[in-house]
Amino acid sequence: MKKLPIVKHIGIGLLLGGVAGAVTGAVITLYKFCAKHIIHLSEEGYAFLRHNPLWILPAVAALVGLAVVLGYIYRRTTNLRGGGIPTAIAVLRGWLPFQWLRNAVGIFTLSLTTFLVGVPLGNEGPSVQLGTALGKGCTKLMGRRRGGWIRYGMTGGACAGFATATGAPLSGILFAVEEAHHRVSPLLLLVATAAVSASRLVSDLLSSLLGVSSTLFPAMSLRPLSAAECWIPLVVGVLIGLFAVAFLSFYRGMAHLLNHKLAKVPDWSKILIILLLTLGMGLVSYSHISTGHELILSLFDGEAVLVLVALLLVRTTLTVGANVTNLTGGIFLPLLAIGAILSALFAEGVTALGLDASYYPVILVLGITACIGGMMKMPLTAVAFAVEALSAYELILPILLVTAVSYGTAELFDAVSINDRVLDTRLEQIREGRSRTVAETTVTVQPLSFAVGKEIRDIFWPDGLFVLSVDKKGALGGKTLHEGDELRVRYATFDEKRLKRELAAILGKQE
Repeated sequence: MKKLPIVKHIGIGLLLGGVAGAVTGAVITLYKFCAKHIIHLSEEGYAFLRHNPLWILPAVAALVGLAVVLGYIYRRTTNLRGGGIPTAIAVLRGWLPFQWLRNAVGIFTLSLTTFLVGVPLGNEGPSVQLGTALGKGCTKLMGRRRGGWIRYGMTGGACAGFATATGAPLSGILFAVEEAHHRVSPLLLLVATAAVSASRLVSDLLSSLLGVSSTLFPAMSLRPLSAAECWIPLVVGVLIGLFAVAFLSFYRGMAHLLNHKLAKVPDWSKILIILLLTLGMGLVSYSHISTGHELILSLFDGEAVLVLVALLLVRTTLTVGANVTNLTGGIFLPLLAIGAILSALFAEGVTALGLDASYYPVILVLGITACIGGMMKMPLTAVAFAVEALSAYELILPILLVTAVSYGTAELFDAVSINDRVLDTRLEQIREGRSRTVAETTVTVQPLSFAVGKEIRDIFWPDGLFVLSVDKKGALGGKTLHEGDELRVRYATFDEKRLKRELAAILGKQE
């Protein structure tokens, strides 16, 4: 029996990741260009309505029509609903079926629509979902339709989408390990690194041509903290961690209200409520709505306490409501904005008590980092993001402290990440009324199948399937799978036919 050379896996992984990353980098940069101008148009539109109130009634009528259209689209295409990162994670883990072209076009257009209205959702979630779709499309177009390469291609695209949207390449790689798959394998890191590197090169080139910033935040000069000042990250970490617990409880309550208590209310009417609330808040101040990017930048210059309290209440309610009603858009950047507002409130308080004002931007950076670590439960990504996107080079120890404390505080109260909370809500809706099949069987590695030459850890097995044991029938031993090896597997699934198709694509058609 001939062993499939490992160099072939490396070559395919590098090529697949590079192509998926380059295509994703180009498309996401174009997407950022469109989003930038759409958001600017939205801001001008709200300014026009404030000075011409007679046009508010036609605007309301337009929102009614938009709510009806969106309700119809979401009912027909469930993968276009809600935050892009939770949907992408569900697809990458094999929980949801995925049509790449329809999804890419839908996410691109629908998210721009929500930006035009000013709904407080961001572009990083759609960027990750767009990358996932483009990664699958590139994999298929490269002739890797069968086997386990499709999920590798989608992972590369998702990492590239995150890195291009945030300007944080290392964070994009860690996203695959820490959030998307909860695992580390050499092949996974290889594909993710190749994809992020290619996307960064393409993005830097196109960003200069289109006049789009390739970074999320400008470079900042932050004062370092001494050992005696490390009480600041400790307090900020506890504050954000406790808020994460309250925020997730609020999200769960809102989801229960809209999806269960008001289950008979048409979806379009729930969407309309969020759109009208967005319109009303936007007429008061545009900083109450939109993605939150410009708001975060403005907070570094300071803000009145009462304004911060109003921003916290309004943006938290609108962001959660928009996500629960399935409006297309990301929650990563809006959550960072909420973390920035909360840390700005703390900064205003301690500076009023005598702390030097030069600590203000440091506290905001710590709060944003703690938000990723505590609310999203991505501590490694939080540290990398703080260094890459927030220029926190001189704050490594405070960054580590605030991330650990916020994460630990959330864990102390058994709080799950916001992405997992959104995923649980989505899967509950999809699996309602369906029964789960549990079975155990033996399968064989067929000649020239995808599994030949790979280790168990390098294969994205179907959702709900676990490899219990491996009986090495071939002449070669070790951890690598070979032709003829028998695997004892157990699975629990809501779609047994789909699971068996995926398993056959990995191991080859079974007897």
